[in-house]
Amino acid sequence: MSDHVLLPSGSIEKQTTTLNLGPTHPATHGVFQNIIELDGEKIVAADSTVGYIHRAFEKIAERRPLYQITPLTDRLNYCSAPINNMGWHLTCEKLLGVKTPKRVDYLRVIIMELARITDHLICSSIMGVDAGAYTGFLYVMQYRELVYEIYEEICGSRLTTNIGRIGGFERDFNNTAFEKIDKFLREYPAVLKEFEDLFTRNRIFMERTMGTGPISAERALNYGFTGPNLRAAGVDYDVRVAAPYSRYDEFDFEIPVGSTGDSYDRFQVRNAEMWQSLRIIEQAMQKLNNLKGGEATEYHADVPEYYLPPKEDVYTKMEALIWHFKIIMGEINMPAGEVYNAVEGANGELGFYFISDGGRSPYRLHFRRPCFIYYQAYAEMVKGQMLSDAIIVMSSMNLIAGEMDA
Repeated sequence: MSDHVLLPSGSIEKQTTTLNLGPTHPATHGVFQNIIELDGEKIVAADSTVGYIHRAFEKIAERRPLYQITPLTDRLNYCSAPINNMGWHLTCEKLLGVKTPKRVDYLRVIIMELARITDHLICSSIMGVDAGAYTGFLYVMQYRELVYEIYEEICGSRLTTNIGRIGGFERDFNNTAFEKIDKFLREYPAVLKEFEDLFTRNRIFMERTMGTGPISAERALNYGFTGPNLRAAGVDYDVRVAAPYSRYDEFDFEIPVGSTGDSYDRFQVRNAEMWQSLRIIEQAMQKLNNLKGGEATEYHADVPEYYLPPKEDVYTKMEALIWHFKIIMGEINMPAGEVYNAVEGANGELGFYFISDGGRSPYRLHFRRPCFIYYQAYAEMVKGQMLSDAIIVMSSMNLIAGEMDA
């Protein structure tokens, strides 16, 4: 659709074109829409729209017991689903007053950092694809599959994981899982280095991303940015440091930051964070090896009211059968209270605002989805850019449609 602006004499001053980028365009990386006004190929205005896959997760959660809400959370950012699961479990544990064993915390750290790596490698490699370079995507994607194999060993699922339980894990990690983790730690650094060599000093990639979609630290904070998109603008805010959970305060790692807040900085920050995640996983593996006695085998807390007993006990012990029935049927009242808990998701601060009135399901539950918050800045970030830049900016922000509509 074209709009003409007429001068008093009747002559045409300029012509702009309105373009619908999405909601079902392959370059939008999800089901959302951008109505872009173009002067030639230059973007003069944009209007972003969400709501095409609204699934009412928050309202559904108000009719479910706690453990049945976990599968809802891993459909938010499905590129790093375990972080969502762990964030929800930590929120429940905060309300219930559950203290988890050291081994549970270290195992959670390993899984969350693996999830962060898979999320970042998807974002960075797809940025390459959108810039016309497909090779880097092929180099790293096989290691995303290796991480999914690790998930499969732990919980039986790959993408939407439903991994872990309130108080810990459903089962202990088997030897195959640890072998695959060791393989990932051995092999991925060389692949990540090769991936960076393909892009970091690539002239075409640099010209496509440098100065594209910049945002200042002040504007990013005003919009409520968190995660890599905020750190790329020069703000070193990270929930793992600002409000440590799962014993993150015991780990030694750095917070990569950028300076310009453009697409290139966002790319660089995510790559640097993958190196830091590898560093954290190595430390967690060492900490697991240093545990002694009972600490070396615990994989869940003693919370029978919320943790399903082992199936063999359900078949042979009356008490286990009773707890199993009560948990499955949602017959356990939780304490009344109001909590907010956040974790450092791959895209930023992932928070859960949980109000309980003492019933069997949440009275109110709100998901703080980082994508939904920073997507509001997209129109400002692409204004004045070229049409081709709109796709690169979208890639660099790592917009996940599942986080848009909850």
